[in-house]
Amino acid sequence: MTSVQPHRIKTITEYHRVAGLPKPEHPLISVIDMATLTPPVTTGSISLVFDFYSISLKRGFDVRYKYGQQSYDFDEGVMFFMAPGQVFGVEFEKEPTHRASGWMILVHPDFLWNTSLAKTIKQYEYFSYAVNEALYVSDKEETIITGIVRYMEQEYHTNIDKFSQTVMIAQLELLLAYADRFYQRQFITRKISSHQIIARVEEILEEYFNSDALAKHGLPTVAHLADALNLSPGYLSELLKTLTGQSTQQHIHDKLIEKAKEKLSTGNLSVSEIAYELGFEHSQSFSKLFKTKTKLSPLEFRQSFN
Repeated sequence: MTSVQPHRIKTITEYHRVAGLPKPEHPLISVIDMATLTPPVTTGSISLVFDFYSISLKRGFDVRYKYGQQSYDFDEGVMFFMAPGQVFGVEFEKEPTHRASGWMILVHPDFLWNTSLAKTIKQYEYFSYAVNEALYVSDKEETIITGIVRYMEQEYHTNIDKFSQTVMIAQLELLLAYADRFYQRQFITRKISSHQIIARVEEILEEYFNSDALAKHGLPTVAHLADALNLSPGYLSELLKTLTGQSTQQHIHDKLIEKAKEKLSTGNLSVSEIAYELGFEHSQSFSKLFKTKTKLSPLEFRQSFN
């Protein structure tokens, strides 16, 4: 089964129908036990897009998820956070031999209306950059998260009253706060892959600064660097900030100053010519940035070598 255009699912009720589930207890929020989903009898792939938030933890699927720029299997607990409108792919490599485990929370944006989470949910960056990096949870972390989901599930199956939304929102905020903590842990504990990314950042910047791309296109943008790494700009900046204390933009500027110092100390080009080679239309902009970074003007720096 293949699909060129992503299949859009507009409502939580529609998702329940497509997944072969009973109608949701509430039209704007659902807590789903993955074991209740009917395994698809198909091979191939499909792309999906939801018009609502999806938070899930999956384990033991006989499928692969294409999530951002990466594919994932489910030998260990993997959490996914998707905002409305994000596309993800599902690859059915073989017919499932067993049911999956885990859970899924579906939240329509209208459920958040007039609550604190309506604004703050946009501050959880993993809803944007996490489409490029899922969250791997340890057994201990999974126990914490699943405990919160169980409370939400219990409330979900309780008759709706005037407190239902408040209680569900409070539990959802707690779940997101823990996820934020665990993502920060992931940045630190996945040091090998993280430091490989830092090494690649340096390689990409070195190649860019040693090519004619500077004169043609100017300084590399954060988006250009993130795209070369198959990461989102937000995720890359957060990762670099956590590991090095500097944003992606600061790394770009540091490489620029390094190249500028090299040209100022070893060549005879004028400051204006160096500024042009480094992608600046106006030498004043280059001089201002250089002085901000080094406390010296380009000429003062050059004179310090004479």
